[in-house]
Amino acid sequence: MTPSISLAPRYRLDDELPWLVGIDPARYYWITVNGDVYTPVALPGLMVSSLSELKQTIRRFRSLQPQQQMQVTRTASSCTIHCINSNCYAVEIESEIPVWHLFDQEALESLLMSAHPDWQCAERDIDLGRQMLMRSLEQSLVA
Repeated sequence: MTPSISLAPRYRLDDELPWLVGIDPARYYWITVNGDVYTPVALPGLMVSSLSELKQTIRRFRSLQPQQQMQVTRTASSCTIHCINSNCYAVEIESEIPVWHLFDQEALESLLMSAHPDWQCAERDIDLGRQMLMRSLEQSLVA
């Protein structure tokens, strides 16, 4: 039996409730799921080594057609972007069960643009990276 897929709400830049907590220095996108501000989720973000690689990745994202997907691979984690339709994309995250976070094109493209080599996170978002480190230390202690 395959595990079921959970869907999180669709995120838009003009949402009434803020869903983006921040983007840490390692370019993880911290979001609140279902408005739960106490347990934000960190999605692995796009990392590139050059501006040309960023441009190529953005072009690939913009050319996705319904039913197509693209892989965002990092050293320790990865995610898959699925094109659902012309303005709906799912970011698939592997955890205990697969979860699909839905975004409109503008919101997801804005997150991907943070991979620009000159991009710097906001001062307040530096602590999000520390939270990620603390989570990983807690997991290794439990295992």
